[in-house]
Amino acid sequence: MSKQHAVKKRIATLHEIDGIMNAMKNLALLETHKLTVFLDTQHRAVTSIEAAAQDFLSFYPQIYIQAEELQQIWVIIGSERGFCGDFNELLVHALDTKQPPDNTLLLVIGSRLEAKLPGDRRFVSFIKSHSVVEEVQHTLLQLTETLAKLQQQTSGVSCISALYNDEESGDIRLRQLLPLAMPSKKSIYLHPPLLNLEPAYFLSQLTDQYLYAALHEIFYSSLMVENRKRLEHMDRAIHRLEKDEAELSLRFNRLRQEEIIEEIEIIMLSVEALSEDESN
Repeated sequence: MSKQHAVKKRIATLHEIDGIMNAMKNLALLETHKLTVFLDTQHRAVTSIEAAAQDFLSFYPQIYIQAEELQQIWVIIGSERGFCGDFNELLVHALDTKQPPDNTLLLVIGSRLEAKLPGDRRFVSFIKSHSVVEEVQHTLLQLTETLAKLQQQTSGVSCISALYNDEESGDIRLRQLLPLAMPSKKSIYLHPPLLNLEPAYFLSQLTDQYLYAALHEIFYSSLMVENRKRLEHMDRAIHRLEKDEAELSLRFNRLRQEEIIEEIEIIMLSVEALSEDESN
């Protein structure tokens, strides 16, 4: 009876875990639906700002600052929660592969990623990440505050890049955010844009707008990949749980059958014993 009870208890535990896993899977699926809308809107906003920057810089190339001359800052975007497969491991591998220059300052976002990174003097800050799309704004505020402090420490403008899981390419992407990229071809317009601000001041304001919009897009993209990997991870885990439940159910049935047979044998032996007593 004790074996049967232990198996039954184990089946109940697996059933509870299965329910939790399914709830996590449904939450991840809900996040992907929300992020699809957010990503599409944010991508259009970033594309619009990039087009304006390309048009502006094609007529004012003299105020452009070469990225090679600036302090390098990499923002590495990991996850705050687990159960997302190799999401963080891929970032660690990419960081080892790309080998940032020795003077590069590294900002790590996400507790799960932080736990996988060894101590390194280049890691200047660790920021807690977001778990759902509604928390992205809070993470962004923390990041901008940290970047502002680093800008002051490095005496001005820095070259800021992001290393993250890119939803569009399905791979790890190292993307330079600042300074804005110089246009690869001439503007389609014959005359420079009409400005109400000084070109240098306009570029600084445009840069701020672009960084804000691009970081939103990157966070949404990374969170989309994280939730898709979580869906895959949950599907595999649920499949294994269901397989274990099925095997334990078969074992429970076998144990139950064995106990029934034992009970029948005891009853038959008792009947035989009574018959012998009556005949004597």
